[in-house]
Amino acid sequence: MSSTDPLQALRQAIKSKSQIKYSNDSGPTESLQSATHLILSASVTLPKSTPTRLRKPGSSSTDPSTSPKDFFTLDAVYLAWLLRDASGAEYMKQARENGLAVGFVSITERKSVVDWLEGRTSDLPNLIPVPSETTTPPGSPQRGAAALPSRSHSSRHTDTHSSPTKRKYVPDLADVEVVKKIKLGEIELRDRNTVLHGVKPNNFSSVKTGFAEKLKKMKETSKGGAVSTPQTPDPKLQAKKAKNLFPIIIISSSPTSLVTMHNVKRFLQDAFFETPHDARAHAASEGNPRAEDVVPIYRKRTTIDSSGRETEIQMRYFVVDSAEALSKFGQDAWDRVVCVMTTGQAWQFKPYKWNDPKVLFHHVKGFYVSLTSDPPNPKIKDWNVTELKIDPNRRHVDKSTVAQFWKTLDAWTLANKPWIMKT
Repeated sequence: MSSTDPLQALRQAIKSKSQIKYSNDSGPTESLQSATHLILSASVTLPKSTPTRLRKPGSSSTDPSTSPKDFFTLDAVYLAWLLRDASGAEYMKQARENGLAVGFVSITERKSVVDWLEGRTSDLPNLIPVPSETTTPPGSPQRGAAALPSRSHSSRHTDTHSSPTKRKYVPDLADVEVVKKIKLGEIELRDRNTVLHGVKPNNFSSVKTGFAEKLKKMKETSKGGAVSTPQTPDPKLQAKKAKNLFPIIIISSSPTSLVTMHNVKRFLQDAFFETPHDARAHAASEGNPRAEDVVPIYRKRTTIDSSGRETEIQMRYFVVDSAEALSKFGQDAWDRVVCVMTTGQAWQFKPYKWNDPKVLFHHVKGFYVSLTSDPPNPKIKDWNVTELKIDPNRRHVDKSTVAQFWKTLDAWTLANKPWIMKT
């Protein structure tokens, strides 16, 4: 290195508020971009590409003269101070325009560099000390010399051929307190990997413990049902299982109903909606002007047992549109009703076992059937019903509409009348 330290000279010029000028081969210039030298004082003019003692992050070099690419140049450090109040985007733009696309001081390090240059702090990370710089007065004994044995002639001879050993840096207590305050205000930069790391490990052992007993019973049951249980089976439940008590769906008999006895089978079984008028005309052309009062519906349902094996079963439902047709199924017919479709007209429920909609839809699953173009019906606001929207023009969406209907109905039936799903 030259006798004049570039970084110290720049710091002295900034602290003394001297005007820093630029020059090139043609003489003084007003632009840092066109300049080749920085005039720091009347006696100090240095090339702007001179490497300083400020080491770049990630580098382990200790000598700027042997590894200049590992240290920031004089113009990079000066530009960080010159644009100390500029925004991050403006600072990076100016750095690129001045030929410092990759060698500029980063935004996160700019503040600490500016504080050091202006004398507000005496410590700067990655700053290599001047080799001749020492704080020990001449003639003073070396720190800890009394505790060290005298070295032999061979050791001194070896040291002359090895790199000089760095002295251990002992920080000033005042500087330590300043650094602590600075670190309290720091914002840790994160990338997409660190931001995904949780602050604490998740432990699901409580969930595993809670389901251990239930899983054990399911495994024992799947082996053949030979495990005896202390509880006595409910006779009423056993009687219901013994019979083929197929679930029942009630639809509205209103003339404005979108789902009638003429088109319900094709809609729920074949997932295709046909308007009531077209369905009635089609049935009349085949010699069936009157619809049946009870319509069977068949659907395939896939179940998964405790071992993960899939089983496909065919379920049968019966559809009626009146209390008279429902009475054909016996005294316990209402125990088998799982669904009631309504058009929002309360008179539909007068002959039912529960004629209050709020009570009715507590015992059965309710569906309000309407077109996607129909406005909201305020009458069903307090009813516990699920809206089933039918698109009047797009038949390709019927399959998803019907699939959502069966999914919702199965979930309700398993939660409220599980015995009827096993018939």
